[in-house]
Amino acid sequence: MKKFILLYYGFVTPTKEIGEAWGKWFESVGDKFVDTGSPFGYGREITKTGTKELTLDRDAITGYSIINAENIDEAESIAKTNPMITSIRVYEADSM
Repeated sequence: MKKFILLYYGFVTPTKEIGEAWGKWFESVGDKFVDTGSPFGYGREITKTGTKELTLDRDAITGYSIINAENIDEAESIAKTNPMITSIRVYEADSM
């Protein structure tokens, strides 16, 4: 098994229905989770030329999870079942 990081994009004010959909999704993924992750709050982007505030909007990275999957195709299949707001990016976590 390989580890894959799911980055969640997009923010809307949570509703009961959204919370329930995510809860059901977490249950369905079950033991594939390495880390169910966490939602993100406000952040900052730091570059060599300065710092800018990051807002929560439809283009923001708003959370992450880490899953086990055989390959990126399986990780993508799992991600496609998520009740996403805007999109999910899937990255394989390489060993160092």
